[in-house]
Order: sequence, then C-alpha cells, then structure tokens
Amino acid sequence: MTVDQAGEIALNAMAWLVANEELLPVFLGSTGAEIADLHAQASEPSMQLSVLDFLMMDDAWVMACCDHLALPYEALFAARQSLPGGALTHWT
Repeated sequence: MTVDQAGEIALNAMAWLVANEELLPVFLGSTGAEIADLHAQASEPSMQLSVLDFLMMDDAWVMACCDHLALPYEALFAARQSLPGGALTHWT
C-alpha cells in the first residue's frame, strides 16, 4: 500500500468517525482532541494514526468502518503500517 493510499483510507475512516454520533465523543474524550483539531490536522500522519489506532481498539469498530467504506477488515491495519511513523515497534 502506498502512503497516498494509506492517507486516503485514514481520511475516509476519520470522516466515518466524525459522522458517528456515538463513537466520536468517545474518541474525543480518550484523546483529548477537539473536533477543530480533527479538521486542522486531518492531513497530518499523527492525527491519521491516532484515528486508526483508536478504531483498531475494537473489532466491532473496525468492522463497522470497513463495511461502510467497502474495505477489507485488514485495510485499517495496513494503512496504519504504511503511514509515516506507523510501523509497529518491536521491543524484542
């Protein structure tokens, strides 16, 4: 997956999250971000990673987002891995 493809998936996931009236407050509360931060930093890999990390905390959220976006369930993880700074750290 290219960085551009990953960014597009992350932006679409962010749009889905913003439209989700039940889940958006949970994201904002858990990250300390405000809706204005999402708009101002939407193109920043760090915000995109935050959204993807948040959504991947619950399989039901991944499934709902991916179903809405017509993506395979592993797409959010693949996008996370492909964004700058998104590679998982191996501590061993």
